[in-house]
Amino acid sequence: MTTYADRPWLARYAPGQPSDLIPEFDTALDLFRSAVDAAADKPAIKYFDGELTFAGLDAASDALANRLVAEGFSAGDRLAIYVQNNPAFLVGLIASWKAGGASVLINPMNKARELKYLLDDSGAVALLTLDELYDEVARGVLAEGSSVRTTFTVSALDGQSRDDARLFDGVTRFTPDGTISLVEVIENHDGTRPSAVNLSPDDVAVLTYTSGTTGQPKGAMNTHRNLTFNAQTYREWIGLTSDDVVLGIAPLFHITGLVAHVMISLLLHATLVIAHRFHPAVFVEAIREHRPTFTVGAITAYIALADSGGAQDGDFTSLRALYSGGAPIAPAVADRLEGIFGAYIHNIYGLTETNSPSHGVPFGVRAPVDAESGALSVGVPVFNTVVRVIDDEGNEVPIGDVGEFATSGPQVVPGYWNKPEATATSIPGGELRTGDVGFMDADGWFYLVDRKKDMINASGYKVWPREVEDVLYGHPAIAEAAVIGVPDEYRGETVKAFVSLQPGKTATADELVEFCRERMAAYKYPRTIEIVEALPKTTTGKILRRTLRDQEVAK
Repeated sequence: MTTYADRPWLARYAPGQPSDLIPEFDTALDLFRSAVDAAADKPAIKYFDGELTFAGLDAASDALANRLVAEGFSAGDRLAIYVQNNPAFLVGLIASWKAGGASVLINPMNKARELKYLLDDSGAVALLTLDELYDEVARGVLAEGSSVRTTFTVSALDGQSRDDARLFDGVTRFTPDGTISLVEVIENHDGTRPSAVNLSPDDVAVLTYTSGTTGQPKGAMNTHRNLTFNAQTYREWIGLTSDDVVLGIAPLFHITGLVAHVMISLLLHATLVIAHRFHPAVFVEAIREHRPTFTVGAITAYIALADSGGAQDGDFTSLRALYSGGAPIAPAVADRLEGIFGAYIHNIYGLTETNSPSHGVPFGVRAPVDAESGALSVGVPVFNTVVRVIDDEGNEVPIGDVGEFATSGPQVVPGYWNKPEATATSIPGGELRTGDVGFMDADGWFYLVDRKKDMINASGYKVWPREVEDVLYGHPAIAEAAVIGVPDEYRGETVKAFVSLQPGKTATADELVEFCRERMAAYKYPRTIEIVEALPKTTTGKILRRTLRDQEVAK
């Protein structure tokens, strides 16, 4: 095993940094209140042409917390947040804590089937969403019945004055019938603060959903301790200060966006720049206007910025600290992007269950490349973190041998929401079995080789094949279906499906792609579908995804 404290060689990469981080805040709410006390009039959020100060964010979250309580929200309840990278995300997140509860973070690309599962599984009693998402998706889900009693809506355009047609074409401001306008709640706020609540470091702060070995999404219980610790990790590991400006390039519902954008901004009292959703040309303009200094994003986002065609000389010069996670970086790509951005893009590695980083390349250090595989290292374990490389029996393998990463530390979640069996399997004794395989070299650098299971990694988003297959099986013409990940120059991997048809039934590949697109988030549905006479199987009838992957490689 290796820890930062046990490896003296790390001192030469990060001189002066402590091997152990001492928690400064018991809860994320304490951390936020410290920001308000220290920088009340400083912009907390810049959203296109609009901004919200820390004092304004405090008042807005007070207003929503008061209304939540008035609507019956009580300690331990959950508020589902189903929005894009909008100021409403932070208002809802903080309001849920002020009301004594937690937030459930939901991907705004999720369709009705996915939204219903997450609302039902989390038992959320309130929902905060964009008006168009309510109209197009949530209204029908709630009509079917759920635990949600109160719905707040906000326009995608609220909080900014430039209605950018690249993002908001056809979007209008309105408050759907049966919902409460968040803007009106904030505007009518009388200045009263919500009653004091008793939150502890081990209380759940957010539920973030991830897929596991069963293929069903599981709610990772991200605690206040988890969030505050890894916010400090980012600050100390990279050397960030209150003078930094954070570029919110990752979706805020994702663990990277939550910790590396929202939590680090609150901890630093730094301004967070967001722009609804990722659009390369829009973000180039935001960088030019707001001059951010730090961000963490998928490598595909950096590639898109570099290739947007709208950048001018000097646009990227403010970006001093760049990190990438979610998908491996090819050394050649890292070199090309460094030439464009003028700054080296450091690897960082973690999972939803580790609240973002468990490993990272120390700031200012270039990650080594494994001579045999050509892989770029994902870094070394961060503060207070123990990472073992183990075999199937849980025994540590020798240095240089491939095994599964097993991680322990204050950033590891205590378990999955209402799933004790999954918790016992995946986090035995508090040690996370990541499902990712790789190795550690003699200097303690870690290299990610492959995924232990069949999970597909598309632009940093994890896609479980069985979920896609289940949707395909809902088509009346499908007899059998198998889904795999195939290489994609832009996304790293993309989803491909193989299907056989029922006798006498017909369907085209384009028709089946459209069938899935209508029922799944954009990153999940298969971009290509191949109709075959029969799928390869074992003697017991199990479909062999491995054979399909091998066939694709051989093409």
